[in-house]
Amino acid sequence: MQRPRPGRTYQGGRTRTAVSLTALLSLSLAGCGVAGIGGDDEDGDERAAARSSAVAGIDCADTGKVPGTGSSAQQNAMKYWIKQYQSVCPGVRIAYNPIGSGAGGAQFLRGATAFGGSDSALKPEEVERSKGVCRGGRAIDLPMVGGPIAIGYDLPGVEDLVLDAPTLARIFDRKITSWDDPEIRRLNPDADLPSMPVRPVHRSDDSGTTQNFQAYLAGAAPGAWAHPVGKAWQGGGGASASGSSGVASEVTSGFGAIGYFELSFARDRRIETVSIDTGAPAPVAPTPTTASAGIAQARVAGKGRDMKLKFRYGAANPGAYPIVQVTYEIVCDKGNRKETLPALKSFLTYTASKAGQKELSGLHYAPLPESVAGQVRDVVGTLS
Repeated sequence: MQRPRPGRTYQGGRTRTAVSLTALLSLSLAGCGVAGIGGDDEDGDERAAARSSAVAGIDCADTGKVPGTGSSAQQNAMKYWIKQYQSVCPGVRIAYNPIGSGAGGAQFLRGATAFGGSDSALKPEEVERSKGVCRGGRAIDLPMVGGPIAIGYDLPGVEDLVLDAPTLARIFDRKITSWDDPEIRRLNPDADLPSMPVRPVHRSDDSGTTQNFQAYLAGAAPGAWAHPVGKAWQGGGGASASGSSGVASEVTSGFGAIGYFELSFARDRRIETVSIDTGAPAPVAPTPTTASAGIAQARVAGKGRDMKLKFRYGAANPGAYPIVQVTYEIVCDKGNRKETLPALKSFLTYTASKAGQKELSGLHYAPLPESVAGQVRDVVGTLS
């Protein structure tokens, strides 16, 4: 059902316009070439940068060109980080091309980039393959930016919808097909739920967002979601669309739709989002703060310096949103190229710093808990 969209107001929501990465940089993936951003600063700009460096706590490398590719989920965070870092460290050029997790990992594993961004940790066979690029070492996962996967919906007259993991699993597996289903009514006793078909929407393309959402369903509702976890959608039926933007557009195209995407898409398009009943005293809404609390429940499951995180999807922690994803930066623990290593370490130390993380909530990301970010900085300091 096509229809015009009514205006909606969200409390506390802010939208920041990020400078276009395309306008800032040009990335060449042949070998490891990368074009710089901007020109040389005048003396006055350099003095201002030095003052900014002291304030931001950025320890700049003298020079270096650092190419990276990968996850589009962290694209806006990378735009922000690159702009801030290069305003302070004019001798370094950082480039990031958001071509997707799979393609970014492939570029890194063939030695075309200094780091890759991925919404899922490396597989054992990828770690083994990385030893050909990381001479004397291996690739490792460094969590760098987190965020909630919002469940957006379009249901007339219902603004505070609550669902739990088993109900979500049945909705997206086409086992619950009407919005006035007893399972939904039980969770929303005061809502005027219409007798309207449920229209679930999933990604048609392989994505880390799909993988993380399905991991949540499998982990928190194993009795209702028996499908394998992967980047390709495994549920039974429903509408599909390419990319998070496509899913968000499909959700807003007619009443009764429900889909999953990063929180920024819900905020930018004023889409209502589901609060999750985790078993805690109160349902939890998706926000950068509640997602950070959810990430804090994870444990480091990687070996050595690898910081792959394992989430506790079924935990009932007050104020912790359970449907989260983390984007990792994939780097070599040993065997990084000497010409890029100082700048790579400098940049990643900044992105994992308190200064680098504190503004992410304004971009609808979840800053890493300091317990995780501190470990990341420690590992970055040992890269060689």
